[in-house]
Amino acid sequence: MKNTQRFIPSGVAAAMVLLALGGCAGMSAQDRNTAIGAGVGAVGGAVLSGGSGIGTVGGAAVGGVIGHEVSK
Repeated sequence: MKNTQRFIPSGVAAAMVLLALGGCAGMSAQDRNTAIGAGVGAVGGAVLSGGSGIGTVGGAAVGGVIGHEVSK
């Protein structure tokens, strides 16, 4: 059998994280919480739905709303 798993090299992953953190520098606390909530929700939705696109987007939407409301 052929192994079809893909991975992101650690250097690319580190660069992505640094760029993402740099993009949050000018955000308000509420914007930052919304973005973090959407990211966490997307990961949670993907895990719970087995990687389904609808589950990922739904999780991101719910997480973004929760993150937005937490900072009010």
